[in-house]
Amino acid sequence: MTESTAPRRSDATRGAILDAARERFAADGYERATIRAIAKDARIDPSMVMRYYGNKEGLFAAAISIDLRLPDLAAVPREDVGRALVTHFLDVWEKDEVLTAMLRVGITNAAGAERMQSIFRDQLLPVASRVCPDPAAAPLRAGLCASQILGMAMTRYVLRFPPMVAMAREEIVDWAGPTVQRYLTAERP
Repeated sequence: MTESTAPRRSDATRGAILDAARERFAADGYERATIRAIAKDARIDPSMVMRYYGNKEGLFAAAISIDLRLPDLAAVPREDVGRALVTHFLDVWEKDEVLTAMLRVGITNAAGAERMQSIFRDQLLPVASRVCPDPAAAPLRAGLCASQILGMAMTRYVLRFPPMVAMAREEIVDWAGPTVQRYLTAERP
């Protein structure tokens, strides 16, 4: 490996900090997680966390840079978009605990709420814009979709309401898919 292609120690340190921060934010929430605890988990000095990320808010924003990996809906029949999105979000929520941590933090912390808003705005709004019949209403329609998807995630993965936890994935898709579909493609009331 040449010097220019070898991983730098700073990259490894940043990675260790972000991994520790994700775990700590998931376990403790934003308010209780501390720079000291994160640094201890990463086996580094707390000053290194501050050097790379400035403060806890900066670290949180970096730790929850999330790509929702929304599917390309161009190949999905327009009438199946709602089901496709609900299925996709179930996959994402079940495979990535960072999203659950982000949801918890978003409820109790303004920076977390802003970060969550930006992720959904930047990634869900373009999808809504492509499939809705009135692109000017895309922000409203994306917001309605987010309310359904986040409400589902809150009750299933955070609050763990027994009926939601017990519900089979396909059953959730059958119930929530048509609602998301209506939000995206139905004529405006």
